[in-house]
Parts: sequence; structure tokens; C-alpha cells
Amino acid sequence: MTQESLVSGRRPRTGSAVNFSHVTKSYGDVHAVSGLDLAVDRGETVALLGPNGAGKSTTVGMLLGLLPHDGGTIGLLGTDPHEAVHAGRVGAMLQDGGLIPRVTVRELVEFVRGTYAAPMELGRILETARLTELAGRRADKLSGGQAQRVRFALALCGNPELIVLDEPTAALDVTSRRELWQTMAAYAALGNTLLFSTHYLEEADEYAERIVVIDRGRVLADGTGAELKRSVGGRTVGIDLGDRDPGGFRRLPGVTGVEVRGARLLLSTDDADLTVTELARLGALRNVEVTGGGLEAAFLALTGADAGSGV
Repeated sequence: MTQESLVSGRRPRTGSAVNFSHVTKSYGDVHAVSGLDLAVDRGETVALLGPNGAGKSTTVGMLLGLLPHDGGTIGLLGTDPHEAVHAGRVGAMLQDGGLIPRVTVRELVEFVRGTYAAPMELGRILETARLTELAGRRADKLSGGQAQRVRFALALCGNPELIVLDEPTAALDVTSRRELWQTMAAYAALGNTLLFSTHYLEEADEYAERIVVIDRGRVLADGTGAELKRSVGGRTVGIDLGDRDPGGFRRLPGVTGVEVRGARLLLSTDDADLTVTELARLGALRNVEVTGGGLEAAFLALTGADAGSGV
């Protein structure tokens, strides 16, 4: 599957929860978003990936009506973003914003619920966000992961059909990230829509039905994690090295790279069948394993980003 087919294979569909059409946004001479086309179906969980400065936060800001767009159109649940947000049909978790000190979790959630005409029931909010046992604790006495679950609870208060999350698990440890995702997955399982940006590639791969890679405000690729991995075309063939010289494997058909990890030899190849056939001819098939390219390799190939540049 080519990069072009990954982009062109997604079209705006009837009943989309989110629909960007040729959207642009500039800051002076800097084009943060350049003709962005993006559609998210109702009930989907979609991840936005991109290198730093790719336009992810700007896209989220325009989606929520927090930033004006310069050109194109934005539809949210079949209406204008401001109208959808005001009606409580959309909830959001943004990167900035703290919790009010010296109030309990229950008091904070009740306060935010009171700003909506038809809020979600308090017990359901606390249960979905896994906060029932923490309802009486002060919001400023919570761990980082617990505080993020409170922010998720606040996003639920309006009983939204769509929740938008901008880097929801940033700075959380592995356990806290998984606990937060369990709460968000429970919400999505009810048929609701999640759109989230993240710099954790494995998080997008595990939780998103679709991954949209953007850079310089344009969609580079749009597909499942498996589709994006296949788009780079490479494979890795692993064997037990034994007493063989790893350098001799560089000349095998299809091999583009050689790496030794302990007793294992990993051969990057653009034609796994040819490589394995030649290994068999040489009698070198010891504990062979063929794996596809990972999401990190796909991301780097699509964006041309450096491995340490972040997303």
C-alpha cells in the first residue's frame, strides 16, 4: 500500500462526527495548517500523529472553536463547532489547565455539571472515570494519573457524543497511562467518538482504530496501524547467529541492513521471501522469525523526522 493510497482512501462520509474540508490556518508567514482534509466517523477512535510543529494542537483548537480558521470549512456532529460545544455534545481534555484547589472531586464535577442543560448523571461520570472511591478526596491532593482521570470526568459532564483529547497521557507513567486509557476505552465502547493527539506511537497503535499522520498541516497518511506499517514495505528476518560472521549476510538478496542483538541476527530486507530462501540454501535458518516494519519505522518514513525529534 502506497502513501498516496493511504491518504486518498479516506473520504468525508455522511454522518461524520468531524469533517475538515480544505482548512487553513496561518500565523503571519507560518502556515500551521495547509488545506487539511479530515473526516472522523461517529463511533470511531482516531489518533493524530505528527512531529513537533505538525499542526496537531492548532487542528484541535480550531475543531473546538478556540481558534478561528482562515479558510475552508469545519463541521462538528453536523453543525458548527461553537454550537456543538455550547450544547455539550463535545467534551475536551487539553494540555493546559489545572484543577481548582481545596474542593473535592465530587464538588468539582458537580460544579461543572451545573453549567450544562442536560448533564450526564454524577454517578455515571464517577464510575466511567473510575473516581467513585476518590469522590471525597480534594482535587489538589491527587496523583498525576488520578488528576487526569478527573479532567476526563469533567470532559464527560455534558454527556458528549465526542471527546477530543490533546496529548491526554503526556508526563504520566506507564501504569497511569493504562488506567486512563481503560476509562477512555469504556466511554468509546458505548458508541461514542474519540479523537486524540499523542506522541506515544505505541499508544496510537494499541488504542486507535485509525491513525492520521499529519505534518505541516497536511495529511500524509490515514489508515489503521497495520496499514501504515505495511506502507513502508520493509520486513525484519531474525535468526540465531551461531558462530557465523554477521558481515557476510549483507550481500544476501533483499538485505538492506544487518544488526546483531546478543545471539540474534536481525536482517532488514525489502524482499523477505528472497532473503529467507537464500538463508535456507546456506543452512542458516536457525529459529527464524519474520516480522513487519513497526509503526515508528512507518512514521519516520512518512514524515522524514529524526528518530529523536518527537511527535
